[in-house]
Amino acid sequence: MADPSRPLRIGIACYPLIGGSGILATALGQDLARRGHEVHFFSYARPVRLDLAAPRIHFHAVEVSEYALFRYPDYTLPLAVRMAEVARERGLDVFHVHYAVPHATAACMAAEMLGAGAPQIVTTLHGTDTNLLGQDPSYRPAIEHALAQSDAVTVVSESLRRETEATFRLTRPAEVIPNFFDPTPPARTREAARRALAVEPGEFLVAHLSNLRPGKRIDLLLRAFAAVPAERRARLLVLAGAPFAPWESLVDELGLRGRVTVRENGADVADFLHAADAGLYTSDNESFGLSILETLFYARPVVAFRVGGIPEVVREGATGFLHPFGDTAALARSLARLAAEPDLARAMGERGRRDVTARFTADEIVPRYEAVYRRALATADAEPDWMV
Repeated sequence: MADPSRPLRIGIACYPLIGGSGILATALGQDLARRGHEVHFFSYARPVRLDLAAPRIHFHAVEVSEYALFRYPDYTLPLAVRMAEVARERGLDVFHVHYAVPHATAACMAAEMLGAGAPQIVTTLHGTDTNLLGQDPSYRPAIEHALAQSDAVTVVSESLRRETEATFRLTRPAEVIPNFFDPTPPARTREAARRALAVEPGEFLVAHLSNLRPGKRIDLLLRAFAAVPAERRARLLVLAGAPFAPWESLVDELGLRGRVTVRENGADVADFLHAADAGLYTSDNESFGLSILETLFYARPVVAFRVGGIPEVVREGATGFLHPFGDTAALARSLARLAAEPDLARAMGERGRRDVTARFTADEIVPRYEAVYRRALATADAEPDWMV
């Protein structure tokens, strides 16, 4: 058996976009590299927050070819081939894949190509596999197979664990390992960032950070903000990981033109969250809510719907206000209260920062992933046949 304390060679497959899974996977890989492990990322593009200049970090682009024979380009197969190639060349110990489809499916194919002694597979579910694809009978059997072939399965919240175990027939329990975040110090002062956003003195700045996917319910975000009384002088800042154009007409319909500022591609997130006074989130389901965690780390209270794993991150009444899904009027009342009581907003924000710093940092969470890798490897052969 290999030395249980030696640095590991870990392959991470994830999406490269601004979304919870990709951000978490990138942060995890970079922290693992800082701890001495060798980390290899697989995706069709460089993850947006990945620092390729950091020691022990490697990125392997997956090239997707288009053939007339196929109506749609295939990603899973070239991903599996790339993972198998790198695993063979670099002697990877673990494939840590974020999402069962397509990443765990590709890892299973790569392991079959390599044969005995292939890397152990650790699959982390972030929500989509369970609450969207898992409800589709054309995907559910493939996801169940990928989870059964995984050597460990983790989920990011207790809420997602319950939903996953109710959706799939699991061959092993899913372990809860929550997301984490280590904030980057803002490059500008709060005052400078607010000037850059043209926020006027006395305005209450409400921030929203997301990839704008349908489940984020940007329609409800805008309607909730529109219901905040005008005398509260509120402005909405949308830090968007995708084009905001589909909602421009609703901005006009609600009479919000001039009160909504959009910054796309996630630029200067630390500066702008630091410049905000509160965060507003209107998802119809959140397995965890990494953007909410980021907001709390910058000492801003959160107003959101009480769905999924959000109550595991936001302590209701202490670090934010949570309301039943769809009650935009209640969200607006909470925002108005925070705007009217700046001391309350600051106190809740500071309490939120202390809370998440104690529970959701890399120092708290990354060792738990390392322990999962070590346990998975404890069942593996000492040396892969393809390394001999």
